[in-house]
Amino acid sequence: MSSAQLEIQLIASLVAIACAIPGTFLVLRKMAMISDAISHSILPGIVIGFFITQDLNSPVLILLAALTGIITVVLVEYIQKTGLVKEDTAIGLVFPALFSIGVILIAKNANDIHLDVDAVLLGELAFAPFDRLLVSGVDLGPKSLWIIGTILLITITLLIAFFKELKVSTFDAGLASALGFSPMVIHYGLMTVSSVTTVGAFDAVGAILVVALMIAPAASAYLITNNLKRMLAYAICFGVISAVSGYWLAHWLDASIAGSITSVLGILFLTIYLFAPNKGIIAILYREKQQRTEVSLLTFLLHLKNHTDETERHVNHLNEHINWQKVRSKTVLDLALKNNMIRIENKIVSLTEKGNDFTTQAIDYIITNEDSQIEGMKDDFFLFRG
Repeated sequence: MSSAQLEIQLIASLVAIACAIPGTFLVLRKMAMISDAISHSILPGIVIGFFITQDLNSPVLILLAALTGIITVVLVEYIQKTGLVKEDTAIGLVFPALFSIGVILIAKNANDIHLDVDAVLLGELAFAPFDRLLVSGVDLGPKSLWIIGTILLITITLLIAFFKELKVSTFDAGLASALGFSPMVIHYGLMTVSSVTTVGAFDAVGAILVVALMIAPAASAYLITNNLKRMLAYAICFGVISAVSGYWLAHWLDASIAGSITSVLGILFLTIYLFAPNKGIIAILYREKQQRTEVSLLTFLLHLKNHTDETERHVNHLNEHINWQKVRSKTVLDLALKNNMIRIENKIVSLTEKGNDFTTQAIDYIITNEDSQIEGMKDDFFLFRG
């Protein structure tokens, strides 16, 4: 593995970590698409910064681009607060307008400058190792590595210093205000970090990959944990794994590095979306199936409770009168027997003492509809899942 390959993977990994941290809070705050808005709307800030400095490497570009990102957030929130449109509509109004201004500025005033739209949108990690940072003739490595490394260091420092405030304001803004925190200041601080991170990663990876690395790892982590610290850790791990594996996929396919990393992120999210233990589609479908079986069982127990005639309690009655298929009938009977709710003698089904007690509680709940009743039932009801 060459030094250039190592540098590309290192840059991609640092960008992934830097994006995952603010991305986690954006996902939790249901503001994921604001990252897409910021990543596009900072274009006029970059162009204006270049017009002022005539230097594509000037830090003024980063500052003005970050400022434009904050302006984007302010405009989106101002339009949203009017109550005339929702947040997604406000985002759809603001960022195309700002992005278009940047495109027009490039087309009218920078046709002879290497500041094209394709480079801004797509980025190219493969070129990052060739843009070196030279100090007194000493090669200190890729500029992108230093830029994103510095931003990451600042982001981690801010995360450690204000973790409690971020956590409280994210989950309960009212409580944050009561505790003396300013949710608005924390909010705009988070937007500033998101803007600066986006700008810092812009030249190396482009807007598309920035959005993917900011949202996909955090969204994937959100599906497998409810713990904020774990979510941050998972998001960082997913981002780094996708960045490295995406690079090698691009190397193997001889394809775009940014496109390959984004594809790996998509595959990772799809896998977790399907197979996550609690929130995955398969787990949800299985749980719904179990719940339908439990409802059927409860229906059957209530039927036994209300009928003393043996013909009404015959095994075949499930198919003939209740109109259940044989598979469902067998499933319900097996589950009831497994949980010691019924006994079967000569194909006549009867409630056990446990089944009778449980059914009595169920009837009481149906009549009274009291929360205290159902809370006591839940423990018994979940026994059926065995």
